[in-house]
Amino acid sequence: MVDFEKILGTIQEEMSYRDVSGKVASYIPELAKVDPKKFGMHIYCSDKNNYGFGDHEENFSIQSISKVFTLSLAIKHIGSKVWERVNVEPSGNPFNSLMQLEQDKGVPRNPFINSGALVICDILVNILDNPKKELLDFVRKITDNNSIDFNEKVATSELKSGYRNIALVNYMKALGNIKSDVDEIIDFYFYSCSLEMSCRNLAKAFIMYANKGVIPNSGEQILNPSTVKRINALMQTCGFYDESGEFSFEVGLPGKSGVGGGIAAIHPQQYAVAVWSPVLNEKGNSELGMKALERLTTLTGLSVF
Repeated sequence: MVDFEKILGTIQEEMSYRDVSGKVASYIPELAKVDPKKFGMHIYCSDKNNYGFGDHEENFSIQSISKVFTLSLAIKHIGSKVWERVNVEPSGNPFNSLMQLEQDKGVPRNPFINSGALVICDILVNILDNPKKELLDFVRKITDNNSIDFNEKVATSELKSGYRNIALVNYMKALGNIKSDVDEIIDFYFYSCSLEMSCRNLAKAFIMYANKGVIPNSGEQILNPSTVKRINALMQTCGFYDESGEFSFEVGLPGKSGVGGGIAAIHPQQYAVAVWSPVLNEKGNSELGMKALERLTTLTGLSVF
């Protein structure tokens, strides 16, 4: 029996923001204002027990972690047709690379880099009457928390500064892989990235991916096991931009990071975990978050390998 409470206590004692050398995401003005000393972690177990420390109850902008939710929603609606528009290979390049998109003739390598997530947003904008509401409804359902919402300031900040993402979607539009209105897609994309959640909420949301698509509290099947298997595989191989191999090597869990400093990860049939520390390494992943998760899998002896 793993004593998660004791292990989290050990991680909290060992880890400090003073041990990292990166910086917060400054290219999004609102994120540049976040206190770099923030640090929280929360585990939600398959038996519904959960444990946390530090700033694990405080909301933060989850950024690219939301790509797991938008992908889930797209597959839920159109199934395997998603893969006609986006591939499932690791990128090996920065998450906002225009060069790679040009090489691949407008078909993104995977749904977790920016271009891939923009294609997923295009799919949702095209098939849903109100994609923002449907995304909120989905996240609120899997967390059983109706207070989860977008951060308007973060979304507006991204809309004013997100020229590279605008370039990506326009380039794919020129190559025929974008169907909907570009402005609608961009608006939905930035709002989805602005979702605010705490480590507690993120861990609770991700337990579904550790539980074959079932929400433990209600027993409701939200996603089928086959879909969850594929999403978990993508998180393992593509969830950390061009540092996904390093994360697999050091941590050994499927997961997804965001430039807000959050990381969510799962161990199938065991637990979901979320950690938040806004100081990023040069690849755009939480420096302290990666260290904390490496310690978690080392101290518990639990990884997927």
